[in-house]
Amino acid sequence: SSLAGFGPFGEHAVNASWIAVQELEKLGLRDDVDLHVYEVPVEYQTVQRLIPALWKKHSPQLVVHVGVSGMATTVTLEKCGHNVGYKGLDNCRFCPGSQCCVEGGPESIDSIIDMDTVCRRVSALGLDVTVTISKDAGRYLCDFTYYTSLYQSRGRSAFVHVPPLGKPYSAEQLGRALQAIIEEMLDVLEHSEDKINCQHEH
Repeated sequence: SSLAGFGPFGEHAVNASWIAVQELEKLGLRDDVDLHVYEVPVEYQTVQRLIPALWKKHSPQLVVHVGVSGMATTVTLEKCGHNVGYKGLDNCRFCPGSQCCVEGGPESIDSIIDMDTVCRRVSALGLDVTVTISKDAGRYLCDFTYYTSLYQSRGRSAFVHVPPLGKPYSAEQLGRALQAIIEEMLDVLEHSEDKINCQHEH
């Protein structure tokens, strides 16, 4: 399993997503999970290079991206990534001329992880963090990265948006929430694959 948080951008001199990911790294995941953590620069062209390179290097079971949203007040599980509508300039003052991730790619791609199930299960754990679902990751670097990753992985990616630190959650709370979310995601993924394998055998 690979995990990618984002670096600083705009008013986010300290990116809550990277802090939360580092916190999760301290906590760790269950023993059979090999966790690789990366900080992703808020740059379209770097993302287009980096994502395929990460998949090639690790062939992960799942990549989970974590990004900060100044508008978020909950930890938000993103269901899908969008291909078109990228007009916001990145940290290099660049935006794709085509305003899209993959020319000719589908308009949106859903994660193969059932986010409703993950949300329900994590909420049932009684953590002090509210988890919600979204279908719009915002048409900036988060959404761009998610789509690029979903396209690359045929859906074996997930995206989690976190609020800025202290609004309302601490780094520790976000780290624990990510730990619970990713363990549930892996569980959901493994069970859906068991089902697929069973169907193949009959």
